[in-house]
Amino acid sequence: MSETFTPRPYQRDAIEALRQGWTTGKNRLAVVLPTGAGKTIVFSHLAHQMLDSLNGRRALVIAHREELIEQAAAKLLAVDPMLRVGIVKAERDNHHDADVIVASVQTLAVPRRREAIRDIGLIIVDECHHAAARTYMEVLQHFGAWDGVPTAGFTATMTRTDGGLAEVWEDVVFRLDILDMISDGYLCDVRGKRITVDTLDLDRVRTRGGDLVDGQLGKALEDSGALDAIAKAYVDHAADRPGVVFTPTVATAQGAAAALRAAGITAAPVWGDMGRDERRATLAQYVAGDVQVLTNCMVLTEGFDAPHTSCAVIARPTKSAGLYVQMAGRALRPSPGKSDALLLDVMGASTRHKLASMVDLTAREVGKAEEGKSLRQVAEEHVAAEKRKALAARVEAEEINLFGSSEIRWLRTSQGIWFIRLTSDQVLFLVRDAGTRLYRMRRWTKAHGSHAPKEDTARPLPEALAWLEQQAKAQAPGALVARQARWRSGAPSPKALGLCRRLGIKVPSGSTAGDVADLIDRDRVDRVLGSLILPAA
Repeated sequence: MSETFTPRPYQRDAIEALRQGWTTGKNRLAVVLPTGAGKTIVFSHLAHQMLDSLNGRRALVIAHREELIEQAAAKLLAVDPMLRVGIVKAERDNHHDADVIVASVQTLAVPRRREAIRDIGLIIVDECHHAAARTYMEVLQHFGAWDGVPTAGFTATMTRTDGGLAEVWEDVVFRLDILDMISDGYLCDVRGKRITVDTLDLDRVRTRGGDLVDGQLGKALEDSGALDAIAKAYVDHAADRPGVVFTPTVATAQGAAAALRAAGITAAPVWGDMGRDERRATLAQYVAGDVQVLTNCMVLTEGFDAPHTSCAVIARPTKSAGLYVQMAGRALRPSPGKSDALLLDVMGASTRHKLASMVDLTAREVGKAEEGKSLRQVAEEHVAAEKRKALAARVEAEEINLFGSSEIRWLRTSQGIWFIRLTSDQVLFLVRDAGTRLYRMRRWTKAHGSHAPKEDTARPLPEALAWLEQQAKAQAPGALVARQARWRSGAPSPKALGLCRRLGIKVPSGSTAGDVADLIDRDRVDRVLGSLILPAA
């Protein structure tokens, strides 16, 4: 067996997840792997391993495009050259003595073609996010997907704009995030760059089926001069990179290729209805390096394998994260001499459309994409920020618990400084040491301002709090600093309420004398300590 097709650890895990899942009573199970993770290799090994347990029955691989069918057949033979692999599509009908049949869903949609294929014990669906379509449903039902025949679906994105996938797939038993692939070196890291076209008004493009209408989007791109902007951006940012440009219509694919050629970049368009031989020849030129950029009308989103591709131009703005993943994923496969991938996102004026972007490549919450930063950098910075927030939340909870349960009357300024007011001219307070969880004790007096005590030692919060409370008890009347002092539960005095009015302090209904005293002290100390060094965030 070629080392290239020895399954990677995560590929073995995906196969094991399917085989274990089928023992639980569910038989229509899906696997979600990022573009470039080798799903064809996974299901080729799956079919190879399962054949011995099918009791003479056969495996059926269903795909919807010629490139996917040929790719699947080639990988199956690479995994096991002794396998008998048959292809069923259009005029080809090689299934009679095959162990594994690779068939086009369009051909199987014809009743007499699918009825001729018998003894199927395993069904595999490539690009299974299409499986909610009526043709797929009919084919899957015919071969027993709802009658106990183990069925596995593989895709890079389990999304479909018109829904219905939950009716087909009972469970997703294995997922691998693109960030895991990047971290493990199986995919290239990726950076994003916006190509902003001020004259491109996307608000005038309607939505149908959850995404922007192709025809209107194509016309908007052409009318706005976006194709020339794409060519210029490619020269400016990706002049030395082989790449693919995704466009919404054949006309925009052809126009983008012309604009790139005019800018000195060798480019050629491909589209769905292009002659088979001409398309193969164009793809071969790209693989050979004779063409630097392929422009295409959404035919390279699936089954296109050219690892040297290091730039993807998303000239088909989309609201679909799934479609964005399919497009961008074409540039992420590693290749000798390739350090990273670059995404050029065509952006226009849009206030009502939320468009997919680089951060949608991962299912994790990573915040917003930033110019010049790779997906991995954005993700790592987001994780660090979340850790800082979690630490701050723990510190906050610890502080509130300690200060709130103290016998001493602790108050807090609007900027977060905890303090004890000893007298109108004297305040004790705590300051966080920058970058640590330690605290230093400080004193403010009207005569001398802020200063440190004789023992200026940074301490953990419980120790610092206890030390400062001892100072407070020694220097102030207990009735003033005690939280449970009897006077605090009485009604506020007219003098205190009048002071609140003059200071502009709002006193909530039902406030006690202690509540009003706290409001006044917070206001006074806020003014005093507002310019001092604050606790570290």
